[in-house]
Amino acid sequence: MSAEIPAPGEMGVTVIDGVGTIRVYSENATSIQLVIFEPDEVTQIRRTIELERGDGPIWSATSHHLRPGIKYALKADGPNAPRNSFNNQLFLIDPYARGVVRQNAREYHCVVIEDSFDWQGVTKPNIPLDELIVYEAHARGLTRGNPKLPDELRGTYAALGHPATIEHLKKIGVNAVELLPIHMFISEPRLMSMGLINYWGYNSINFFSPHPRYASSTAWSQGPQAILDELKTSIRELHRNGIEVILDVVYNHTAEGGGGGLTYSYRGLDNSSYYRMDDNGHFHDTTGCGNSLNFGNPHVVHMVLESLRYWTTELQIDGYRFDLAATLARNEINHFDPNHPLLRAIVEDPIFKDSKMIMEPWDVGLGGWQTGNFPDRFSEWNDRYRDDIRRFWLSDVAAARNSGNHWNGVADLATRLSGSRDIVDGPSGPLGSVNFITAHDGFCLKDLVSYDVKHNQMNGESNRDGTNGNHSFNHGFEGSGSAPEIAAQRRKAARNLMATLLFSAGIPMITAGDERLKTQNGNNNAYCQDTVMSWVNWELSRHQRDFEETFAYLTKLRRENPVLRPKAFGNFNEANVEHDMVKWFNSFGEIMTDENWHDTECRTVQRYSEQRDAQGLPSGMLLVIHGAERVQEVTLANPDGVSELELLWNSAFDVPSDEIENWLPQAKTLVSGTSMQLFRCVF
Repeated sequence: MSAEIPAPGEMGVTVIDGVGTIRVYSENATSIQLVIFEPDEVTQIRRTIELERGDGPIWSATSHHLRPGIKYALKADGPNAPRNSFNNQLFLIDPYARGVVRQNAREYHCVVIEDSFDWQGVTKPNIPLDELIVYEAHARGLTRGNPKLPDELRGTYAALGHPATIEHLKKIGVNAVELLPIHMFISEPRLMSMGLINYWGYNSINFFSPHPRYASSTAWSQGPQAILDELKTSIRELHRNGIEVILDVVYNHTAEGGGGGLTYSYRGLDNSSYYRMDDNGHFHDTTGCGNSLNFGNPHVVHMVLESLRYWTTELQIDGYRFDLAATLARNEINHFDPNHPLLRAIVEDPIFKDSKMIMEPWDVGLGGWQTGNFPDRFSEWNDRYRDDIRRFWLSDVAAARNSGNHWNGVADLATRLSGSRDIVDGPSGPLGSVNFITAHDGFCLKDLVSYDVKHNQMNGESNRDGTNGNHSFNHGFEGSGSAPEIAAQRRKAARNLMATLLFSAGIPMITAGDERLKTQNGNNNAYCQDTVMSWVNWELSRHQRDFEETFAYLTKLRRENPVLRPKAFGNFNEANVEHDMVKWFNSFGEIMTDENWHDTECRTVQRYSEQRDAQGLPSGMLLVIHGAERVQEVTLANPDGVSELELLWNSAFDVPSDEIENWLPQAKTLVSGTSMQLFRCVF
């Protein structure tokens, strides 16, 4: 395969002095045509231009008809072979198109875009990783139900940057919105035949143009240029308010599906080069979605890099979460390579110097679970964190109710609180771990503490879809309608989970709606549910308002106390400007022993964290965690130099207390069943 790679910015359509040039990649085509349509007659072709092949696999043509606002498509022909799918009757999407419009059920036209935009001097916030609190949200679902928004803006790009949305984000203390996919995508035919759609958007058909359905009706009617400007405006306003925008990007596969899938773009231009296939034309699928892009092909790597550069520069995006990232790092023989050219290029390209790069470090192929194996430049979704924290607060408590014994003690919990050094032991320290309890995929927080099993019947797959390994606990009653006592236990469990997340070393990520205990009625795979069930709820009960108040208070504690968000792994001996000191105490106020660590019924632990500033002045926090349902007497730890302990928060209560209680080290206190207490240390 040719290694001739075009320079950055050359592919697709470029317009200079009113004259456009298009460049298209295809190794195996025998001819490629550029079709230009009449502006007001979408079925009328104004001109057809033959592209010429250069010395390598890049085809090009230049025309004064290619200018901003013009609609165009590609046609390609080539040999009839098992690995090829050429059909010169189909209009194809330019893989580098900045604007795409749907003309009918099967046909899409590209639009030449003008990239100029007035950013009004607003720049990226460049929030340090240790200060980041990521809010994973759906671009439509976040705002669709917000009554403070005008009806015509709900669920749109414009709503993301609206003052009502920004007010909420700032109120709860998050500073980065991670948007589920907004690259243009298509719903699978199977879903559409059932009257459903792909709501989440993990089915991209173009990596350069924003999904048009999230635009306001006004922008939609005006076309791709207006849609792009609407999105840029919201990004600008979020940045103006100190909130970053991270995109969930799906470069691992496309909406063209497997061997029986439809042809929209890549398949028609060069099926055998864009996708991983064997000589018989069978797809090597490591994504579970029918196809996998071929990252052993340097031209596919180049396309992804160009997409990232475009969104980083032209749309000022702050970072990316790479879906099924193990597929992106599979080499020419389909093996995961931590030194893959794509990863290396991201590390070395100065355009991405300040970009957050977050990997979902797995796929469904052989050797696909690669948590902890990506280069140090990348932070990784930590599924071990999710599972261990859920076990401690939920399934272990359920086991004790059922059998009288817990399955785990505090050892795994302490490892996750400390930044998961067993997984991400690199120069990034704990910031190599993106910690989460929930994500778009799986139970939301309210359902995690309310259901023992998934309830996905609405998805039309007889409840076969979605994971069964949830580590959830319904606290004695399945679903809504529980007794007040059970409802109170669930709220406390949710507070414990959220506080553990925000008091852990690493980058915390929460799912939109969890801050106010939204429910999906037990659906742990709501990918095809564009309904009020999936949208963030804006009409809140008293308990939901209380939980949101608690969440905002917890983010405030994390923001105001750097000792709760260390940049490096802790040390048992001393605190200095390079690293904090962390010590662990048992319920008697004594240093934890090996016997304590290995005892599955040792369910109480105290974490003392101490940090020193540049002048050597200390700050410290004592976190008391009790993971059994009985009340526990605890002798508070007595760290060196600490004269007093101020109780800042107790998870036993629905809302934070307005008063700070003062305690002495070594004082005895009663800790409620399954609860946490956070003390600030006075030196």
